[in-house]
Amino acid sequence: MQGQHPPAELPSLRRQKILLLLERDGKVMAAELSRHFAVSEDTIRRDLAELDAGGLVQRVHGGALPRPKDSGKDYFTRVGETNEAKLRLAQYAVQWVQDGQTVLFDSGSTTLHIAQSLPAGISLTAVTASPMIAVALAEYPKVRVILAGGQLNPATLSASGHEALRMIQGIKADLMFTGVCAIHPEIGISSLHFDEVPIKQAMFDSASEVIAVTTADKLGAMEPFVVVPCNRLHRLITEQEVITGDIEDYRRQGVEVLQI
Repeated sequence: MQGQHPPAELPSLRRQKILLLLERDGKVMAAELSRHFAVSEDTIRRDLAELDAGGLVQRVHGGALPRPKDSGKDYFTRVGETNEAKLRLAQYAVQWVQDGQTVLFDSGSTTLHIAQSLPAGISLTAVTASPMIAVALAEYPKVRVILAGGQLNPATLSASGHEALRMIQGIKADLMFTGVCAIHPEIGISSLHFDEVPIKQAMFDSASEVIAVTTADKLGAMEPFVVVPCNRLHRLITEQEVITGDIEDYRRQGVEVLQI
């Protein structure tokens, strides 16, 4: 960060500039912001707390990260929104699905698009904890659908709990498509919902290959509950234009990154 701003600067203006720095750099640190704006770290922490309360940033230890645009939206809102980028990414991702495979479909609007984009004559065993994805997969005559049952989370429309976890732990899958609430190269994949973390982790443990498909706004972001580090991914499919962060950070974690 270059230059400093006078201490008398209005808090509202300083917070707007913090958001601009966050968009440019992909993260902000309280100590650096303190020097940049010539105010105390306590002042910066109050700024970040206000921005976090307004849903504009995700506070982390020592600073803040971008908050994904979809964060906190319910499932029907996310599915009902027209998102050409998600559909394009989903249609690209299905090329890794092969006849005869056992495929895990994590919950999420993008994974629903993947399920809906499969070739009509595909033959496979599909496992999911999402009733919506199970219904979409049931449209395929040669797809055997296994639905993990349990308590339904109304925000994600996905099952969780001991029964769902035990069933997924007993499956060895060829491929998993993971939903992405937020992903950061240093922190990993994280979720807004605590109860879905064990299910996601069990899916990762059960799959030989894991593919994450996500729009660019979720890169460099973080939610409260960490699922797995980035090195548990084999492939990351995202948009060509990445607004925040450095895509090379994911490649350094051993992830094959494909931008379309």
